[in-house]
Amino acid sequence: MVAVTFLFLCFWAVGDLSRIQVTLEPDRTSVRVQLSHTASLRCCYSVTGGAVDNTWATRPHTVKGTAQVRGVDRRDNRVTEDGGNLTAAGVMCHTLILREARLNDSGLYQCYLNHSALRPPVYTHGTFLHVYRPMVKILDISESTKNSILTAEGMLLMMAVLLHGTMMLCKTKKLNQLKKKRVKEEEENIYEGLNLEECCSTYDQIQRSLVQGPYQDVGNMIMEEEEEEEIQLEKP
Repeated sequence: MVAVTFLFLCFWAVGDLSRIQVTLEPDRTSVRVQLSHTASLRCCYSVTGGAVDNTWATRPHTVKGTAQVRGVDRRDNRVTEDGGNLTAAGVMCHTLILREARLNDSGLYQCYLNHSALRPPVYTHGTFLHVYRPMVKILDISESTKNSILTAEGMLLMMAVLLHGTMMLCKTKKLNQLKKKRVKEEEENIYEGLNLEECCSTYDQIQRSLVQGPYQDVGNMIMEEEEEEEIQLEKP
């Protein structure tokens, strides 16, 4: 029984020593490269218990999303891989150089770490490569020239606003003057052609008729009654 236990412990210790542990280091999230320029990608990790094989893998970016993972074609003359550099801190770093980048090179690039004792294989976090086409400038203008143009546009705009405001004020003032002149002419036309002496005499006649009218009516009535009585007396 003791011998069996001892053999079990020996096999467990040997298996534990042969186990490989990989610790992934942070990768650069993304790299943006202009079309036909060189892209440099890097993956880093630390490993204990042995060495692992590294292979660069990519997931090309398509219109529908990221495609299936595939290995980087080493036969491409634009691609260069190094064997890995071990830093003082015990971190292994691999670099992938991609010259004359194309638009279809855009995608997620990862290091595929594999070993017989490493189950399952490990992929590093990866770096997304974005290859872009630069915008073509219609007019190649320097920044100082752009600033001068913007300043001139601002001054012209301010002058246009001031000129428009001044014209509106002048127009409003002219309309007010015409309105006052029209009102004055209407007042003059009301009193034009009237004779004040005739107006006064007419007014006096109206007043006298209003005052004397009732008394004249009473007198006329008395005179008519007297004439009727005389006529009746003269009849036989």
